[in-house]
Amino acid sequence: MSGSLNPTTLARLLGEWNPGASPAYRELADVVRLLVLDGRVPLDVALPSERSLAATLGISRTTVTASYALLRDQGFLSSGQGSRGRTCIPHRGPRGTAPDGRSELSGAPGLAIPDGLLDLAYASLPASGEVVHRAFAAALTELPALLPGFGYDALGIGPLREAIAARYTAAGVPTTAHQILVTSGAQHALNIILRTLAGRSAKVLVEHPSYPNALDAIRSAGCRPVPVAMPPARQAGGAGWDIEAMETALRQQRPAMAYVVPDFHNPTGRLMPDAQRRQLVRAAAASGTVLVVDETMRELNLDGAPSTPLAAFSPAVVSIGSLSKSHWAGLRTGWIRAGEPLIQRFAAARTTMDLGGPIVEQLAAAHLVKDLTEPLPERLASLRTNRDTLLALIAGNLPTWQTERPGGGLSVWCRLPAPLSTAMTVIAPDFGIRLGAGPRFGVGGAFEHYLRVPFTLPPAQLETAVQALRSAQDRLEASPRLRRDLTNPPAVAIA
Repeated sequence: MSGSLNPTTLARLLGEWNPGASPAYRELADVVRLLVLDGRVPLDVALPSERSLAATLGISRTTVTASYALLRDQGFLSSGQGSRGRTCIPHRGPRGTAPDGRSELSGAPGLAIPDGLLDLAYASLPASGEVVHRAFAAALTELPALLPGFGYDALGIGPLREAIAARYTAAGVPTTAHQILVTSGAQHALNIILRTLAGRSAKVLVEHPSYPNALDAIRSAGCRPVPVAMPPARQAGGAGWDIEAMETALRQQRPAMAYVVPDFHNPTGRLMPDAQRRQLVRAAAASGTVLVVDETMRELNLDGAPSTPLAAFSPAVVSIGSLSKSHWAGLRTGWIRAGEPLIQRFAAARTTMDLGGPIVEQLAAAHLVKDLTEPLPERLASLRTNRDTLLALIAGNLPTWQTERPGGGLSVWCRLPAPLSTAMTVIAPDFGIRLGAGPRFGVGGAFEHYLRVPFTLPPAQLETAVQALRSAQDRLEASPRLRRDLTNPPAVAIA
């Protein structure tokens, strides 16, 4: 039993849920379903009673009753005593269908995308095929030498740890293999770090917006995120981060750890200047906060801007890396770089979760790390073309959107003309696309005015996707209520 959701909290999460494009009960059900799918409403919580939610939203109880009935029919609300059903994910039948044979409802991150939809919810690339295939072929020839062993290694195999350490050393951060722990991806690495450094109810400083899966991991660990707003693009002045605000939060809140993405920040694509990196390291040290740095986007430097790894400024920095963005997410290979005593603590915590990663994948990853830059020139050239294409398409088709040109990474962070993000995400599959709503990147329902749009698709598909975005916006703008929002939008904090 995971408790219940009070009507005020659900109303805040719903935001502008009723633009009037469909019957009110269906729009309410659609947004609640999206909130469940993308994790903003947890599983196994009781929704507010029909009477209390109707009173809070200022709508008829009949509308709420019909909405809850639709959610039950779709499998997102259990049959509970009275009206207090609990949130759930529907059981899926074969070949992507619901048990009754209907098409599976899959309009949000976390579920397999149906055929025919362009996926703008994930910012990931297909594999650098030939390079990855060659690495696995080499790994299979090396595997027989390791078969006599047990195959368990909480730290990771030696060749991979040595290759990762050599990369850090070459980048100006002297590192030995004893300072590396291999993980099953960056998310696994963060979970290990949270379990080791931040107990339940511990505070974790985060940028706002931030990477949604990191926010999920922080909340799942029972920690309390401490969000620090990033300045709007027009106010950043090339600085990118409000370091003074971060210093204040570190000094006053004394969080156990801080999670930051300084290299082509997800979702804004910003690169933290070295001067700000030094300031942040000093502030974290002064507050006794462990600084955890996500470097998974570091290799996706589209404009060639120079930067120094944060660990070069302090041996106390904990770094997370991965091959997911540079090579392929399917490799599920990541790592932690830290001081040797801390690595030993991470390894001990890791054994409560698993006993080590797959050996063949690690052997292949060792080859990929040794020749890390091999697939990058072609990939970066393609991404630069995609980025410029997407920015031009948005400017031409969605002139009321404000975009921030990223120096690297995989996506553009867009400010919408009104708080449309969740509503657009709900109706996006009707136009052939899947989106990740802006509030996924924030705490407390923030960023309804924002949408992350990846440029991982080729130009022709990006054109189709942007046209779909325009069509979705046109449908929402046809609502009289939404027209009032566009004319006189509510004041919201921009982060």
